[in-house]
Amino acid sequence: MTSADAPSPDAQPLPIRDASIRLGQALKLASLVEDGAMARDVVQDGMVTVNGEVETRRGRQLHGGDVVGFNGEEIVIEADQG
Repeated sequence: MTSADAPSPDAQPLPIRDASIRLGQALKLASLVEDGAMARDVVQDGMVTVNGEVETRRGRQLHGGDVVGFNGEEIVIEADQG
């Protein structure tokens, strides 16, 4: 990860129980969207970034350290290491 990809100091951690989570699920878990339909729409419309790149696949697997951006907010995935 380069400094350009580093999460902003305002990025909120999103702890997950497993080693990975799908993008749509992460958006819902972080309360950035109301439901799966909204997650699908914002991802398909190119409104979501993963590690600074626009992501249009709602099923994209996210892992610890991945940074998701949407609507001016950022979350950082914190995967369970145990």
